[in-house]
Amino acid sequence: MLQGLRAICFDLDDTLWDVRPVLQRAEDRVLGFLRERYPALAENHSTPGFAAARMALARAEPGRAHDFTWLRTETMRRLAVDAGFSATVGDEAFEVFIAARSEVQPFDDVVPALELLRSRYVLASFSNGNADLARIPIGTHFALSLNAERVGVAKPHPESFGAVARALGMPPAEILYVGDDPRLDVRGARAAGFRTAWVNREPRAWPPEAGEPGDLEIRHLGELASALVPR
Repeated sequence: MLQGLRAICFDLDDTLWDVRPVLQRAEDRVLGFLRERYPALAENHSTPGFAAARMALARAEPGRAHDFTWLRTETMRRLAVDAGFSATVGDEAFEVFIAARSEVQPFDDVVPALELLRSRYVLASFSNGNADLARIPIGTHFALSLNAERVGVAKPHPESFGAVARALGMPPAEILYVGDDPRLDVRGARAAGFRTAWVNREPRAWPPEAGEPGDLEIRHLGELASALVPR
């Protein structure tokens, strides 16, 4: 069923690690940084307030709404200037954020599975988020890491997957895309000609609005490794 595969491309957030505590910690650190260095800015804005400002900027600049790094940095720059500070506050705050954003704890099944899979396949990643695999230890398992910020479009746009195929130098049918989101990951990759695997950790029922299920449904990456790497 999955013969002829040469590469496996992974989603990151909620596929390789639980992103909720990561983002919460990163937001807390940014707020702590502002309270220490720029208290007037922190006093006038809460974490939900910063998020609302980013959403407003995304609506005003739809052509850049896929670029979470720009949205976060530019929003803080503008709020800082409005509060009487330098726009460089936005860059400082983002460095605090991305450092914490990179402190991820992979699910227990991830590292053993990646070690096994990389012995047989080229491993890649594509994420809509701005997690930086160059800062994360498991990044050494990947030959290629792209995201919406670098490519210019987000999943499920076909170009997000097309960019992966071109960078790998392989036809889409020889690449398996692995992700947790039925619509963004499975339906999007399938429409671009990729083979697909749905990581259903909870588990939950396949949503009918996402169309046909993927080629594989797995509870964890150990099941993927068992299916693809002969013992």
